[in-house]
Amino acid sequence: MPKIAAFPKAYMQALCKDGTMKLSEWFELASTLGIDGLEFYAGFIEMTDDSKWSGFRQQVESLGMTIPMLCCSPDFTHPDESFRNREIAKQKRWIDMTAALGGSYCRVLSGQRRPELTAEQGVQLAADSIKACLPHAASNGVTLILENHYKDDFWEYPEFAQKMDVFCSLVSAIDHPSFGVNYDPSNAYIAGDDPIELLKRVSHRVVTMHASDRYLIEGTLEDLRREEGGAAGYAKRLRHGEIGQGLNDYDAIFTELKRVGFDSWISIEDGVDGIEQLQRSAAFLKKKIGQYWPS
Repeated sequence: MPKIAAFPKAYMQALCKDGTMKLSEWFELASTLGIDGLEFYAGFIEMTDDSKWSGFRQQVESLGMTIPMLCCSPDFTHPDESFRNREIAKQKRWIDMTAALGGSYCRVLSGQRRPELTAEQGVQLAADSIKACLPHAASNGVTLILENHYKDDFWEYPEFAQKMDVFCSLVSAIDHPSFGVNYDPSNAYIAGDDPIELLKRVSHRVVTMHASDRYLIEGTLEDLRREEGGAAGYAKRLRHGEIGQGLNDYDAIFTELKRVGFDSWISIEDGVDGIEQLQRSAAFLKKKIGQYWPS
């Protein structure tokens, strides 16, 4: 049966920028969700001191949860080899961080969609860089997970592999037991793609999932695809919402995941309106998991 984790999306400014929230406060809040784990982010202010990593693991485990996943954003499509090598070194440190936290999954991305790159060049650069990290991941018992992402907050350009065809090309270019997909259905909408079509193309490679939901504040999905497909950052027509109340068809998603034998972590990437929203989203996912993976 899949397990549920949560990501502190509503508290990223406080945990990563201004330090107005401590990780211990987030842990206590999350303990009210009745979930199995917490997804960490490499950019938490308190994670800069690696001597604290094992302590955070102990704090989370003392509350009856684990830290299965680490979210980070390498940029592997820069044309300069020395830049890519520095990003590979960062990714290896994040693999170390994942292992120290007791985690099994560490996110990778492709990199920025720089205008001078062809699709073939970008796939090659990203695939080669990810492959350079895989031996280190394997030796630490960590699986690198490629997400169909949209854009890191600190990047100038959108995600290179944001669009479905490019993402699938990159996934197909990497065949390794320590590599898989982190599927995010909401990000497919931002790319102007069908999230169920994307899932069916990569479901046999999905090892983790980000559970989120979006709703349209105006217009239609066709408007979204026509005007904002592949948008840099969040499409203006879309907003985060409570899981189960938005555009995503969780019955179709879980039907496909169950079909391919998925039995791993689903991390809630929502709760932008506070802990009560996270609680409702967690309750929805628990009910759906019970429906599709009855004990």
